[in-house]
Amino acid sequence: MIGQNDPLWISLPVPALLLDAENRITQINPAAEGFLMTSTKAINGVPVWDKLMVDAPLEEAFKRARENAAPLFVNDVDVGTGDRAPLQCNLQFAPLSGEDGFMLLMISPRELAGRVTQGQSVKSAAKSAIGMAEMLAHEIKNPLAGITGAAQLLSMSLSKDDLELTDLIVSESRRIVGLLEQVEQFGNVTAPKMRAVNVHDVLDRARRSAILGFAADMTVVEDYDPSLPLAMADPDQLLQVIQNLLKNASEAAGAGGGVIRLHTYYEQSLRVRRGGGGKSLPLQIEVIDDGPGLPPDIAGDIFDPFVSGRENGTGLGLALAAKIISDHDGWISVNSAPGRTVFRISLQRAPDTLPETIEEQV
Repeated sequence: MIGQNDPLWISLPVPALLLDAENRITQINPAAEGFLMTSTKAINGVPVWDKLMVDAPLEEAFKRARENAAPLFVNDVDVGTGDRAPLQCNLQFAPLSGEDGFMLLMISPRELAGRVTQGQSVKSAAKSAIGMAEMLAHEIKNPLAGITGAAQLLSMSLSKDDLELTDLIVSESRRIVGLLEQVEQFGNVTAPKMRAVNVHDVLDRARRSAILGFAADMTVVEDYDPSLPLAMADPDQLLQVIQNLLKNASEAAGAGGGVIRLHTYYEQSLRVRRGGGGKSLPLQIEVIDDGPGLPPDIAGDIFDPFVSGRENGTGLGLALAAKIISDHDGWISVNSAPGRTVFRISLQRAPDTLPETIEEQV
C-alpha cells in the first residue's frame, strides 16, 4: 500500500487519488489536494464520483482495468470538481498489484502541459527576434533623423498645399522612431530584482493608475484571496506587466467601457519543469475582461513579438510581458472567448523567512 508520507507519492507532479474497491477515496497526494481544494483527511471515504465530475462514462473503464489488472488511459476529457471550472485532462487508471480492488487514478491537466511548453518557448522565440530587431532599430533611427531634418528644411520653401506632404513625412518618421524606441526598450529589460512582494499592493498601484488614465471609463473589480502569501518577484517589473494587461483590456472594450476583474488565488498543484528541475508556481493573478476576445488567427501567437490584434498595435506589449514573467521563472497564459478573456500570471511563493520589501506607492 502507498504510504501518505512516501517521498514518491508526495513528489508526484500530477494529482493522484488512491481508490478502494468501492471507488471511495482513501488517499490523495499534495498535488491532488490543490486540484480538489481539500485535504486527505476531509476527503477520506468519499465516493470519487461525488468529488469528480467527468464528461465520460468511466465506470466501465474502471471495471475493465480491474478485471485485466492493467493500466488504462482516457484522453481529452473535461474534469471538474464543483469548486472550479472543468479542465481538459488525460486520465490514467492503474490497479495496485497485490491490493484487492485498489486503484490509482492520476489526472494530468492538459492546460499545465501547454503552459510549460509556452514558458519554455518564450525565451528562445523572443531572443531570436530581439537581436535582429535591436540591430535594425539602431540602424534605422539614424537615416530617419536625416529624413526628418530634410523634410523640415524643405517645408521652409514650400507652399501651404505642399506643406501637408512634408508634415506627413515628419509625423510618420517620428512615429517610426517611437516604435523603434519601444523595440530597443524590449531588448534592454534588466534582470528582475527578486524579493518578497505582496501582489495585492502591486495590483492596487496598477488599478489606481489605470482608473485615473486609460481605464477611466472602465469598472475595475477587485476579487482577491486575502490569505495569499508573498510572491517572489520584481515589484516594478510586475507592475509594468499588470499595467500592460489592464491597458490591453481597456482598449479591447472600446469607447463604451466594460468590466475588468482582478482575481488572485492559490493553486498548490501548479508546477513547471525547466532544465533539470521543477518549480512550484502556486500564486495566480488573473486579469479578466468582458471584451470581444482575441482574433482566432493570432490567439496562439499573441505572446510572440510583433503579433497584435489591434490595427495600429506594435505587438511588443504582450511579448515584453511574457519575457518579464519568463525571467521570473513564472509563466503567463491566456484563455479567450467572446465576452471573456483571461490573462493569467503564475508566480513562485516567497520563502517564509524573507521579509516583505515592497512599500505602498501612489
